[in-house]
Amino acid sequence: MSLLELTGVTKRYGDLTAVDGMSLSVDRGELVCLLGPSGCGKSTTLRLIAGFESPDDGTVELAADGRLEDVTERPPNERGTSMVFQDWALFPNKSVIENVAFGPKMNGVGRERRRARAREMLDVVEMADHADGDPTDLSGGQKQRVALARSLAVDPDLLLLDEPLSNLDRQLREAMQLELKSIHERLDTTMVYVTHDQDEAFTLADRIAVVDDGRVRQVGPPEDVYTDPDTLFVESFLGTSNFVDVRVASTSGDTATLEFPFGSQLRGPAGEGVSPGEEVTASLRPEHLSVETDGVRADGATRSREELAFTATVDSRIHRGSRYRYELTAADTSLVTSRRVADRLAAEPGDTVTVRCGAEHVNVFDEAGRRIR
Repeated sequence: MSLLELTGVTKRYGDLTAVDGMSLSVDRGELVCLLGPSGCGKSTTLRLIAGFESPDDGTVELAADGRLEDVTERPPNERGTSMVFQDWALFPNKSVIENVAFGPKMNGVGRERRRARAREMLDVVEMADHADGDPTDLSGGQKQRVALARSLAVDPDLLLLDEPLSNLDRQLREAMQLELKSIHERLDTTMVYVTHDQDEAFTLADRIAVVDDGRVRQVGPPEDVYTDPDTLFVESFLGTSNFVDVRVASTSGDTATLEFPFGSQLRGPAGEGVSPGEEVTASLRPEHLSVETDGVRADGATRSREELAFTATVDSRIHRGSRYRYELTAADTSLVTSRRVADRLAAEPGDTVTVRCGAEHVNVFDEAGRRIR
């Protein structure tokens, strides 16, 4: 059952449209990540859900007593939501447990009950040993745990998180991602999580909603959104890819013959309205490029029945810790691929290699950026 429904929500600030007719459904118990570049409307959407902003158009509905209710005009304290901000915003003049108990106190919960609830939530985030401590003495990660406990202490129907880990260093951020995922699974709390970090979204989310220019461009399980993008924007924003301008040589029924600039051809989907001579864009993910030196496949992959094959020159090899990044050129087209250190290519800059990519891994997009299927 849906806990949250956004329908055609729009928010304008003068001439700027921050959220543009956004519609989104979140089921009870889900963790949905709003993922997109800075300035795309993610945080504004979260504030509209929380009631800190009012939409110019559209409705916000939240479930109560087994049915959705329109809460578009309700104040934040009547929505059953709680929010974790980027800034921890802990009270420096209160102890850790007093910070966590503050929400229940404002809700009229008695002292013993609210302190018991606060200790319970501090135990969930593994901060019970710091209950009587001064929040100003805590590390960044500890402060974020306390901020999370404070939001959970009011037992929200929906927990909203606005890039809560962005101020932490990489190692601590990754540890906190796993902790958040564990807390979500244990408490079964419905969460909407805003981030621009793809790794964070893939680690946490049950579903990812990719946002651009105030609209949801695609929503689905992380693996589906990554491997089966609907648009060129989604393909380009998620991960790394090689984009190649390709000419449609011919079409026959629902199949097109695609002519690549390095002299290779591949059969692909024609889609609706694709015509011979049209220029389209093919996406070749680095992880799907198999590189051969002297007839030996570097990654040990089996050959696909339908595949793109061409020769390229190694321009450079860059060591990146556990992986090597290879920059290649094929007929004036620049490409990148990567290999684990254990799978390092027996090739030096200037060497010629054979590159292959199975047809099933080549995504093609029309001039408007729509996926051709």
